[in-house]
Amino acid sequence: MSGRDGGAGAGRDGYASATLPRHLLRGAVGFGAVAAGFGLLPVFGPVVLLAVPIGLVALRGCPLCWTVGLLQLLSRGRLRRTCRDGRCTLERGSRGRAAG
Repeated sequence: MSGRDGGAGAGRDGYASATLPRHLLRGAVGFGAVAAGFGLLPVFGPVVLLAVPIGLVALRGCPLCWTVGLLQLLSRGRLRRTCRDGRCTLERGSRGRAAG
């Protein structure tokens, strides 16, 4: 499935954090460091660009990677992929039935 989790059933989604607050904190640090790196460039010069790689590490690669992780985290337990006879479908999980 994802290159980061070692395949389906590894216990952890590819880009999602363990909890929503942790994922949002990672996003705040990541986006803040990237924005500071480029936004403060006229004030502090090229040395502030060292914050950009820190932000990208916090985002686990790029802003889209962080967004995909957020979607994985929000959908965890709500959708379940099942494959039968070479055909895969998405079905509602137990959390999806209780919420909907």
